[in-house]
Formats: sequence, structure tokens, C-alpha cells
Amino acid sequence: MSEKILDIKEERLSFFTPAGEVKALNGVSFTMNQGDVLGVVGESGSGKSVTAYSVMGLTAYPGKLVGGKVWFNGHEIENMKEKDFRKIRGNEVSIIFQDPMTSLNPVYTIGNQIVEVIRLHTKKNKQEAWARAEELLELVGINEPEKRIKQYPFELSGGMRQRVMIAMALACEPDILIADEPTTALDVTIQAQILELMQDLQKKLGMAVILVTHDLGVIADMCDNIIVMYGGRICERGTAREIFYNPKHEYTKGLLRSIPNVNNMKKKLVPIAGTPINMLNLPAGCAFCTRCDAAMKICLTEHPDELTINENHKAACWVNIRDRLMAEGGEGNV
Repeated sequence: MSEKILDIKEERLSFFTPAGEVKALNGVSFTMNQGDVLGVVGESGSGKSVTAYSVMGLTAYPGKLVGGKVWFNGHEIENMKEKDFRKIRGNEVSIIFQDPMTSLNPVYTIGNQIVEVIRLHTKKNKQEAWARAEELLELVGINEPEKRIKQYPFELSGGMRQRVMIAMALACEPDILIADEPTTALDVTIQAQILELMQDLQKKLGMAVILVTHDLGVIADMCDNIIVMYGGRICERGTAREIFYNPKHEYTKGLLRSIPNVNNMKKKLVPIAGTPINMLNLPAGCAFCTRCDAAMKICLTEHPDELTINENHKAACWVNIRDRLMAEGGEGNV
């Protein structure tokens, strides 16, 4: 059995802004073991990126952890200082951001930027670090690494820049790799190549991966388990197969209805009605209730507990609770 590497319990995180308190995370809980590949999906503002960033301590002022526990690889994240985070960033946990052009320094060569990471977190000397940098570029499928290592970011294509970012993230072979929308800025062909590369590297290195995206199609083949987030909460979780073929939360169903299907090209895509939730003014009940066609009165006032659908699947939706009560012979009043 794989060893547990990440344990988040009832995490609540807020951003304190002049407009008020933005409750970005509202009781998020999940665990990961070594080698797990977890997909975190949801539309913009759902809390998926904040959840991942909190593991690295990247939610500093005006962000603040106001409740819960975040345990990673023996570290209690809520008690760590900035100097402690610097020791684990890049070493035990790394991140790939969505736009490599804004992450890479335009005035330094690719080689200098990778070598900086290696020398910061390892005891390699300059010569060894440069040799390791070339190895990493070759590992991520960049041809002629000895030539590319001397080039600047603007001299590379978007796909190659993202490969460089992956090489930097893997420089110290982290225990967890966070990929925050790693394919958003790339065209479809390059997207497929980057995802295939990440899959191969994950299997080769055995690291855990958190893949953050708004695109369910991106994680269909890559992830073992999927968490669906909305309004700073987990509304559904399960294996990829369960989420895609047996969705139980109305929000998940809405996301799946908006994905084009090659087997039914004439069918009209149905977008999720309404506008995203205002995180400054969250409802007392389910955050999705104002956009949900199946909403009931109780959805407005009380947030549902997670209901176990089966051993690989849970969802927090009053519709499931009502259906369960009716199946057990009750009247279905909730």
C-alpha cells in the first residue's frame, strides 16, 4: 500500500480585501498517496487553484488559512514560516503554471534558470548542475538540448517553453507535482503532447500529481481520481470512471453536458445557466442552488453532507439524499 503524502482536513482559507472577506475555501478535505494522480476541476473562481497553492504556501497576504489542517510529507503547512516554505518549494513540491512566458525570466537563458533551481536545492557544483540541466531537457523531449540550453525563452515555441517549465519542476524530483492549467496556453496538438509527456514522467518517476483544470476532457485519461469543486467546496469526488459515467451532482452533470461529443455532433451543447457565485456573499446552503434546475427549498438554507454513492464515489447534493430516502421507503422529504 502506498504511503500517504498529503492530508487536508476541513481547510478554510480567505482573502481579506477592501471589498470584504472572500471565502475561497470552505471546508475542503482530501488525502493523496505516493504516485496518485488527482484531477481538480471546476470553473474559474471555484477554489481549485487556491487549494493547490496552499500546499506550497503561495496564498500569502491577503490570503490567510483561517481553519483546518494541511499536512504534507511530515510538514504542518499552517504552522510554517516563509523560510520553511523555501526549503520545500522545488524540492519536495513543484508547480507548473499555465503560461510559461510569464513564468520564465526573459533576460536569462533557459540553462541559467534550470541550473539556478538545481544549485538552490542540491549540493551539485556548477558543472554537475549544467550536466543535469541538459539531462532534464532531454528527459522532457527537447531535441538538441546542448543548443537549447543556451537559448532565451523568446527563441522557443510555446510547447517547448512549457517543456522547459516541466524540466524545472522536475529538477529535484519532487514528491508532488502541481500542474495548474498546464495546457491552457497551447494549441490542441501540443496539449496532447504535453499531457502524454506528463503521464510518461509520472510513471517513470513515481511522483504524485495534482492536475488543476477547468476542462474535464483534459483529465479523462490521465487521472486516477477526480475532485469537482464549486464555491470553495468539493461537491463531488470519485474515480475518473465514476465521475464521467455516473455523475451525481447537478454541477458535474452540467460540466459534462458542455463537453462536445464526437458520437453526437448534431446535439446542441447546453451551457450551465446563470452566473458564477459571488464569493463575497456565499449562500447559507448549496453554492450551486441558484443555478440548479433541480434545486429545492432546503438547498437555499442548508449545505448537504457528502453522501457515499459507493466505495469510490461521494457527492454533496440534496437531490441524492432525497432519492436515497425515497428508495428506502420514505417520502423523500428533506
